[in-house]
Amino acid sequence: MSEQRGGALLRTADSSERATFLELFFDLVFVFALTRVSQRLITDTAGSGVAAMAAGVGRTLLLFLVLWHVWTITTWVTSRYEPNRVVIQVLVMGTTFGGLVLGVTLPRALEERALPFALAYVVVMVGRPLVIAAALRGHPRRMVPLRLAAWAGISAPLWGAGVLMPGARLPLWVAALAVDYLGAYRGWPLPRLGSSRIRSWLVAGEHLAERYQQIFLIALGESVLVIGVVYSGERFSRQSAAAFMLGFLVTALLWRIYFYRAGFLLAEALRRAGSPGLLAESAARTHLFMVLGVLAAAVGYELVIAHPFDPAEPRWLVFVVGGPALFLAARSRFEYEIFGRVSRSRLAGLLALVLLAPVLTTGSALLALGAVAGVLALVALADAWRARGQPPESSASPVGREAFGEAGPEA
Repeated sequence: MSEQRGGALLRTADSSERATFLELFFDLVFVFALTRVSQRLITDTAGSGVAAMAAGVGRTLLLFLVLWHVWTITTWVTSRYEPNRVVIQVLVMGTTFGGLVLGVTLPRALEERALPFALAYVVVMVGRPLVIAAALRGHPRRMVPLRLAAWAGISAPLWGAGVLMPGARLPLWVAALAVDYLGAYRGWPLPRLGSSRIRSWLVAGEHLAERYQQIFLIALGESVLVIGVVYSGERFSRQSAAAFMLGFLVTALLWRIYFYRAGFLLAEALRRAGSPGLLAESAARTHLFMVLGVLAAAVGYELVIAHPFDPAEPRWLVFVVGGPALFLAARSRFEYEIFGRVSRSRLAGLLALVLLAPVLTTGSALLALGAVAGVLALVALADAWRARGQPPESSASPVGREAFGEAGPEA
């Protein structure tokens, strides 16, 4: 009887695969949190030396990966369990508050706000799976959240030690986050219990596809917020207005390139996959890099709007050119995940950005952003030209094509 009651928490074939309004509310916190990532990037890369800039990017990347892990696990939870159940709604709301605390503390998380940052993360990562395991009662799937809680418990002392030892905080937190990501990658293996790889989970593919699309739109929304806030704080001039318009144009082109057509077909690809969890796991990693590219580009917008005619310093081009280049590289991988091939226009655009970067150091920041917009516009135009007069292309993903064997996915 307890197994049946616990099983009511699981998604069924009748469950809606659309994201709930509560999940969209959860996403609002991440719009704010990602703006804190951009703020931290600007602050941590203010030093003129290459080593100082690299160290700053590394520190901010660590904090971003904390946010990403919270968002990803929450997405898989709501795809695996019935989001309309009260216990799941309470967990999502609690995670939303935890994400808000992470966002508020992130700009100084490695300094004086380390305690609330680490505490919010550990409470979410340990408490959430324990609550799910209790709600599942005697159901066999309760071992999956218990694995998650056990691995979060292994990394928790490292997060705590980092709070108590400021001098060793960064390496301790790197080690803690590495444990968390290794656990997720390996399926949180435990002695005698084995592992539960995400790729073997039964998941709501359309729900996951919609959530990945939404996190990309969140990143674009953060870019629009950065463009608007920075420009509204500047003295209006023709130069800053041009940078403002170019920043929006680049953001719109990133949207266009993402959604044409692979971004629209992720749900279809997941439905057709023999092992949808394997494709979803791969797509999660790809979206991580696309979102990072968008965030880096947003930092570039801020720099160019504030200093349109300043020389395009190499450390600025890391964001102005490097962000869109990272996006194009990840978007090429995404295209392979959906179609099993990569368009030459994307590879040509990526190559053009790489080759242009050294040349752009001789011009202004505004010129560099204009060149990036031009390259992305050519990629988008090539997409439109290739599709002209052709029927819409269907997904043909080589990832997760084969179903699992006799062992099967975890029910």
